[in-house]
Amino acid sequence: MKNEIENSENKTQTKEEKKKVHYKWVALSNTTLGALMASINSNIILISLPAIFRGMNVNPLSTQGANYMLWMLMGFTVVTATLLVTLGRLSDMFGRVRLYNLGFAIFTVASILLYFTPANGENGLVIMIVFRLLQGVGAGFLMANSAAIITDAFTSKERGFALGINQIAGIGGTLIGLVLGGILSAIDWRLIFLISVPIGIFGTVWAYIMLKEQSKPKKTEKIDWPGNITFAGGLILFLIALTKGIMPYGSANMGWGNPFVIIGLILGVILLVAFIFIELKVEMPMFNLKLFKIRAFAARKYKFISFFYSTWRITIYASYLVARNLASATWI
Repeated sequence: MKNEIENSENKTQTKEEKKKVHYKWVALSNTTLGALMASINSNIILISLPAIFRGMNVNPLSTQGANYMLWMLMGFTVVTATLLVTLGRLSDMFGRVRLYNLGFAIFTVASILLYFTPANGENGLVIMIVFRLLQGVGAGFLMANSAAIITDAFTSKERGFALGINQIAGIGGTLIGLVLGGILSAIDWRLIFLISVPIGIFGTVWAYIMLKEQSKPKKTEKIDWPGNITFAGGLILFLIALTKGIMPYGSANMGWGNPFVIIGLILGVILLVAFIFIELKVEMPMFNLKLFKIRAFAARKYKFISFFYSTWRITIYASYLVARNLASATWI
Protein backbone atom coordinates (compact mmCIF):
# COMPACT_ATOMS: atom_id res chain seq x y z
CA MET A 1 0.00 0.00 0.00
CA LYS A 2 2.82 2.38 0.93
CA ASN A 3 4.61 1.58 -2.34
CA GLU A 4 1.48 2.44 -4.33
CA ILE A 5 1.14 5.79 -2.52
CA GLU A 6 4.82 6.58 -3.10
CA ASN A 7 4.54 5.64 -6.80
CA SER A 8 1.48 7.88 -7.26
CA GLU A 9 3.28 10.77 -5.52
CA ASN A 10 6.35 10.24 -7.74
CA LYS A 11 4.16 10.23 -10.86
CA THR A 12 2.48 13.45 -9.73
CA GLN A 13 5.87 15.09 -9.10
CA THR A 14 7.12 13.91 -12.51
CA LYS A 15 4.08 15.42 -14.25
CA GLU A 16 4.55 18.72 -12.43
CA GLU A 17 8.24 18.80 -13.31
CA LYS A 18 7.45 18.11 -16.97
CA LYS A 19 4.89 20.94 -16.95
CA LYS A 20 7.46 23.32 -15.47
CA VAL A 21 10.07 22.31 -18.07
CA HIS A 22 7.55 22.72 -20.88
CA TYR A 23 6.31 26.06 -19.53
CA LYS A 24 9.76 27.63 -19.21
CA TRP A 25 10.52 27.01 -22.90
CA VAL A 26 7.10 28.36 -23.88
CA ALA A 27 7.80 31.48 -21.79
CA LEU A 28 11.26 31.92 -23.32
CA SER A 29 10.11 31.46 -26.93
CA ASN A 30 7.11 33.79 -26.55
CA THR A 31 9.01 36.57 -24.77
CA THR A 32 11.87 36.25 -27.28
CA LEU A 33 9.35 36.66 -30.10
CA GLY A 34 7.98 39.76 -28.39
CA ALA A 35 11.46 41.23 -27.83
CA LEU A 36 12.39 40.53 -31.46
CA MET A 37 9.23 42.16 -32.83
CA ALA A 38 9.63 45.26 -30.63
CA SER A 39 13.31 45.74 -31.47
CA ILE A 40 12.70 45.27 -35.22
CA ASN A 41 10.08 48.01 -35.15
CA SER A 42 12.31 50.39 -33.20
CA ASN A 43 14.61 50.74 -36.24
CA ILE A 44 12.56 49.62 -39.24
CA ILE A 45 11.29 53.15 -39.89
CA LEU A 46 14.76 54.73 -40.20
CA ILE A 47 15.56 53.65 -43.75
CA SER A 48 11.91 54.02 -44.79
CA LEU A 49 11.53 57.72 -43.95
CA PRO A 50 12.08 59.10 -47.49
CA ALA A 51 9.51 56.65 -48.91
CA ILE A 52 7.02 57.48 -46.12
CA PHE A 53 7.27 61.24 -46.65
CA ARG A 54 6.95 60.87 -50.41
CA GLY A 55 3.95 58.61 -49.94
CA MET A 56 2.34 61.14 -47.60
CA ASN A 57 3.24 64.08 -49.90
CA VAL A 58 5.08 66.02 -47.18
CA ASN A 59 8.43 67.77 -47.57
CA PRO A 60 10.62 66.77 -44.59
CA LEU A 61 12.89 69.76 -45.21
CA SER A 62 10.17 72.26 -44.33
CA THR A 63 10.00 73.57 -40.75
CA GLN A 64 6.93 71.51 -39.87
CA GLY A 65 8.16 68.54 -41.89
CA ALA A 66 11.39 68.43 -39.84
CA ASN A 67 9.34 68.20 -36.63
CA TYR A 68 7.29 65.36 -38.08
CA MET A 69 10.47 63.59 -39.10
CA LEU A 70 11.85 63.96 -35.57
CA TRP A 71 8.76 62.37 -34.01
CA MET A 72 8.66 59.61 -36.63
CA LEU A 73 12.31 58.84 -35.88
CA MET A 74 12.34 58.99 -32.09
CA GLY A 75 8.71 58.90 -30.89
CA PHE A 76 8.65 55.10 -30.56
CA THR A 77 11.97 54.97 -28.69
CA VAL A 78 11.19 57.92 -26.41
CA VAL A 79 7.83 56.47 -25.32
CA THR A 80 9.27 53.00 -24.75
CA ALA A 81 12.27 54.28 -22.78
CA THR A 82 10.31 56.67 -20.56
CA LEU A 83 7.53 54.21 -19.73
CA LEU A 84 9.67 51.10 -19.26
CA VAL A 85 10.22 51.30 -15.49
CA THR A 86 6.71 52.63 -14.81
CA LEU A 87 5.13 49.79 -16.76
CA GLY A 88 7.30 47.36 -14.84
CA ARG A 89 5.89 48.68 -11.57
CA LEU A 90 2.32 48.46 -12.90
CA SER A 91 3.01 44.86 -13.92
CA ASP A 92 4.16 44.04 -10.39
CA MET A 93 0.90 45.50 -9.10
CA PHE A 94 -1.58 44.00 -11.58
CA GLY A 95 0.16 40.91 -13.01
CA ARG A 96 3.11 40.52 -15.37
CA VAL A 97 1.54 38.08 -17.79
CA ARG A 98 -1.70 40.06 -17.96
CA LEU A 99 0.06 43.30 -18.93
CA TYR A 100 2.48 41.46 -21.22
CA ASN A 101 -0.54 40.09 -23.12
CA LEU A 102 -1.98 43.61 -23.20
CA GLY A 103 1.29 44.89 -24.68
CA PHE A 104 1.20 42.32 -27.49
CA ALA A 105 -2.40 43.30 -28.27
CA ILE A 106 -1.70 47.06 -28.21
CA PHE A 107 1.33 46.62 -30.46
CA THR A 108 -0.61 44.55 -32.97
CA VAL A 109 -3.57 46.96 -33.10
CA ALA A 110 -1.21 49.93 -33.53
CA SER A 111 0.57 48.15 -36.41
CA ILE A 112 -2.77 47.55 -38.16
CA LEU A 113 -3.76 51.20 -37.67
CA LEU A 114 -0.41 52.37 -39.07
CA TYR A 115 -0.87 50.26 -42.19
CA PHE A 116 -4.38 51.64 -42.76
CA THR A 117 -3.59 55.29 -41.94
CA PRO A 118 -6.57 56.89 -43.69
CA ALA A 119 -5.22 60.32 -44.71
CA ASN A 120 -2.16 61.79 -46.36
CA GLY A 121 -0.35 65.10 -46.09
CA GLU A 122 0.40 66.64 -42.70
CA ASN A 123 -2.84 65.35 -41.16
CA GLY A 124 -1.91 61.83 -42.18
CA LEU A 125 1.54 62.17 -40.62
CA VAL A 126 0.08 63.43 -37.33
CA ILE A 127 -2.25 60.41 -37.21
CA MET A 128 0.66 58.12 -38.04
CA ILE A 129 2.81 59.62 -35.27
CA VAL A 130 -0.01 59.04 -32.74
CA PHE A 131 -0.27 55.39 -33.83
CA ARG A 132 3.51 55.08 -33.68
CA LEU A 133 3.50 56.37 -30.08
CA LEU A 134 0.77 53.84 -29.26
CA GLN A 135 2.98 51.15 -30.77
CA GLY A 136 5.77 52.33 -28.43
CA VAL A 137 3.45 51.85 -25.43
CA GLY A 138 2.83 48.25 -26.51
CA ALA A 139 6.56 47.69 -26.94
CA GLY A 140 7.11 49.10 -23.45
CA PHE A 141 4.75 46.52 -21.94
CA LEU A 142 6.58 43.74 -23.84
CA MET A 143 10.07 44.85 -22.85
CA ALA A 144 9.14 45.61 -19.23
CA ASN A 145 7.75 42.12 -18.65
CA SER A 146 9.87 39.82 -20.83
CA ALA A 147 12.74 39.55 -18.34
CA ALA A 148 10.34 39.25 -15.37
CA ILE A 149 8.40 36.38 -16.99
CA ILE A 150 11.67 34.58 -17.79
CA THR A 151 12.91 35.12 -14.22
CA ASP A 152 9.72 33.57 -12.84
CA ALA A 153 9.90 30.57 -15.20
CA PHE A 154 13.59 29.62 -14.92
CA THR A 155 15.74 28.56 -11.98
CA SER A 156 18.68 30.73 -10.92
CA LYS A 157 21.13 28.39 -12.69
CA GLU A 158 19.31 28.61 -16.03
CA ARG A 159 18.21 32.24 -15.82
CA GLY A 160 21.37 33.75 -17.29
CA PHE A 161 21.12 31.58 -20.41
CA ALA A 162 17.46 32.43 -20.92
CA LEU A 163 17.98 36.18 -20.46
CA GLY A 164 20.95 36.01 -22.83
CA ILE A 165 18.78 34.47 -25.55
CA ASN A 166 16.23 37.23 -25.01
CA GLN A 167 18.87 39.96 -25.31
CA ILE A 168 20.34 38.40 -28.46
CA ALA A 169 16.89 38.66 -30.03
CA GLY A 170 16.78 42.34 -29.06
CA ILE A 171 20.20 43.07 -30.57
CA GLY A 172 19.45 41.10 -33.72
CA GLY A 173 16.09 42.81 -34.11
CA THR A 174 17.62 46.29 -34.32
CA LEU A 175 19.80 45.18 -37.23
CA ILE A 176 17.07 43.14 -38.93
CA GLY A 177 14.81 46.20 -38.72
CA LEU A 178 17.24 48.30 -40.74
CA VAL A 179 17.50 45.67 -43.48
CA LEU A 180 13.75 45.00 -43.62
CA GLY A 181 13.00 48.71 -43.71
CA GLY A 182 15.15 49.16 -46.80
CA ILE A 183 13.71 46.16 -48.62
CA LEU A 184 10.02 46.72 -47.82
CA SER A 185 10.02 50.49 -48.40
CA ALA A 186 11.30 49.86 -51.93
CA ILE A 187 8.16 47.79 -52.57
CA ASP A 188 5.54 49.70 -50.54
CA TRP A 189 6.32 51.75 -47.43
CA ARG A 190 3.12 50.58 -45.70
CA LEU A 191 4.52 47.04 -45.62
CA ILE A 192 6.98 48.03 -42.88
CA PHE A 193 3.99 48.19 -40.51
CA LEU A 194 2.07 45.24 -41.92
CA ILE A 195 4.94 42.80 -41.34
CA SER A 196 4.36 42.96 -37.56
CA VAL A 197 0.66 42.11 -37.77
CA PRO A 198 0.78 38.30 -38.30
CA ILE A 199 3.58 37.99 -35.71
CA GLY A 200 1.61 40.13 -33.28
CA ILE A 201 -1.65 38.20 -33.71
CA PHE A 202 0.13 34.87 -33.28
CA GLY A 203 2.08 36.12 -30.25
CA THR A 204 -1.01 37.64 -28.60
CA VAL A 205 -3.10 34.47 -28.92
CA TRP A 206 -0.19 32.24 -27.92
CA ALA A 207 0.63 34.35 -24.85
CA TYR A 208 -3.03 34.49 -23.77
CA ILE A 209 -3.43 30.70 -23.99
CA MET A 210 -0.06 29.49 -22.73
CA LEU A 211 1.44 32.02 -20.31
CA LYS A 212 0.35 31.88 -16.66
CA GLU A 213 1.08 34.11 -13.68
CA GLN A 214 3.92 32.59 -11.63
CA SER A 215 3.94 35.24 -8.90
CA LYS A 216 1.20 37.03 -7.02
CA PRO A 217 0.57 40.70 -7.95
CA LYS A 218 1.65 43.16 -5.24
CA LYS A 219 -1.44 45.37 -5.07
CA THR A 220 -0.22 47.10 -1.90
CA GLU A 221 2.57 48.86 -3.82
CA LYS A 222 2.12 52.46 -4.94
CA ILE A 223 3.29 54.42 -7.97
CA ASP A 224 6.07 56.93 -7.33
CA TRP A 225 4.53 59.89 -9.17
CA PRO A 226 7.32 62.47 -8.48
CA GLY A 227 9.93 59.96 -9.68
CA ASN A 228 7.92 59.00 -12.74
CA ILE A 229 7.29 62.62 -13.74
CA THR A 230 10.90 63.78 -13.34
CA PHE A 231 12.31 60.68 -15.06
CA ALA A 232 9.89 60.81 -17.99
CA GLY A 233 10.20 64.58 -18.41
CA GLY A 234 13.98 64.57 -18.17
CA LEU A 235 14.46 61.66 -20.54
CA ILE A 236 11.98 63.01 -23.11
CA LEU A 237 13.60 66.46 -23.14
CA PHE A 238 17.12 65.01 -23.28
CA LEU A 239 16.43 62.51 -26.08
CA ILE A 240 14.42 64.95 -28.22
CA ALA A 241 17.04 67.69 -27.82
CA LEU A 242 19.82 65.22 -28.61
CA THR A 243 18.05 64.03 -31.75
CA LYS A 244 17.17 67.57 -32.84
CA GLY A 245 20.84 68.46 -32.39
CA ILE A 246 21.86 66.20 -35.26
CA MET A 247 19.28 67.76 -37.57
CA PRO A 248 20.24 70.68 -39.87
CA TYR A 249 19.48 74.08 -38.32
CA GLY A 250 19.40 77.20 -40.47
CA SER A 251 22.55 77.24 -42.61
CA ALA A 252 24.36 74.83 -40.27
CA ASN A 253 24.63 71.12 -41.00
CA MET A 254 23.77 70.28 -37.38
CA GLY A 255 21.56 71.90 -34.78
CA TRP A 256 23.73 72.14 -31.66
CA GLY A 257 23.38 75.93 -31.79
CA ASN A 258 19.59 75.67 -31.72
CA PRO A 259 18.28 77.32 -28.48
CA PHE A 260 15.73 74.52 -28.11
CA VAL A 261 18.53 71.93 -28.14
CA ILE A 262 20.61 73.79 -25.55
CA ILE A 263 17.67 74.43 -23.21
CA GLY A 264 16.32 70.89 -23.69
CA LEU A 265 19.66 69.29 -22.78
CA ILE A 266 20.08 71.48 -19.68
CA LEU A 267 16.52 70.95 -18.41
CA GLY A 268 16.72 67.23 -19.18
CA VAL A 269 19.87 66.83 -17.09
CA ILE A 270 18.38 68.90 -14.23
CA LEU A 271 15.24 66.73 -14.13
CA LEU A 272 17.25 63.49 -14.24
CA VAL A 273 19.45 64.68 -11.36
CA ALA A 274 16.28 65.61 -9.43
CA PHE A 275 14.99 62.09 -10.15
CA ILE A 276 18.04 60.59 -8.41
CA PHE A 277 17.49 62.68 -5.25
CA ILE A 278 13.76 61.83 -5.22
CA GLU A 279 14.44 58.10 -5.52
CA LEU A 280 16.78 58.21 -2.54
CA LYS A 281 14.09 59.83 -0.35
CA VAL A 282 10.68 58.33 -1.22
CA GLU A 283 9.25 55.30 0.60
CA MET A 284 8.43 53.26 -2.54
CA PRO A 285 10.85 54.47 -5.23
CA MET A 286 10.24 53.90 -8.91
CA PHE A 287 13.76 52.47 -9.01
CA ASN A 288 15.69 51.47 -5.90
CA LEU A 289 19.10 53.04 -6.51
CA LYS A 290 20.53 51.38 -3.39
CA LEU A 291 20.57 48.11 -5.35
CA PHE A 292 23.66 49.43 -7.16
CA LYS A 293 25.60 48.75 -3.95
CA ILE A 294 25.31 45.05 -4.84
CA ARG A 295 28.20 44.29 -7.18
CA ALA A 296 26.48 41.54 -9.16
CA PHE A 297 23.44 43.77 -9.76
CA ALA A 298 25.60 46.75 -10.72
CA ALA A 299 27.60 44.62 -13.17
CA ARG A 300 24.46 43.33 -14.87
CA LYS A 301 22.99 46.83 -15.16
CA TYR A 302 26.28 48.09 -16.57
CA LYS A 303 26.05 45.45 -19.30
CA PHE A 304 22.44 46.42 -20.00
CA ILE A 305 23.33 50.13 -20.19
CA SER A 306 26.22 49.29 -22.55
CA PHE A 307 23.82 47.34 -24.77
CA PHE A 308 21.28 50.20 -24.70
CA TYR A 309 24.01 52.72 -25.52
CA SER A 310 25.26 50.68 -28.47
CA THR A 311 21.78 50.31 -29.97
CA TRP A 312 20.99 53.97 -29.26
CA ARG A 313 24.23 54.99 -31.01
CA ILE A 314 23.21 53.00 -34.09
CA THR A 315 19.83 54.74 -34.08
CA ILE A 316 21.35 58.21 -33.67
CA TYR A 317 23.97 57.64 -36.37
CA ALA A 318 21.36 56.30 -38.78
CA SER A 319 19.15 59.29 -37.97
CA TYR A 320 22.07 61.58 -38.72
CA LEU A 321 22.65 59.93 -42.10
CA VAL A 322 18.97 60.19 -42.98
CA ALA A 323 18.88 63.87 -42.02
CA ARG A 324 22.04 64.65 -43.99
CA ASN A 325 20.83 62.78 -47.07
CA LEU A 326 17.46 64.53 -47.02
CA ALA A 327 19.12 67.90 -46.51
CA SER A 328 21.50 67.42 -49.45
CA ALA A 329 18.87 65.97 -51.81
CA THR A 330 16.50 67.78 -54.10
CA TRP A 331 13.05 67.03 -52.73
CA ILE A 332 10.36 66.14 -55.23
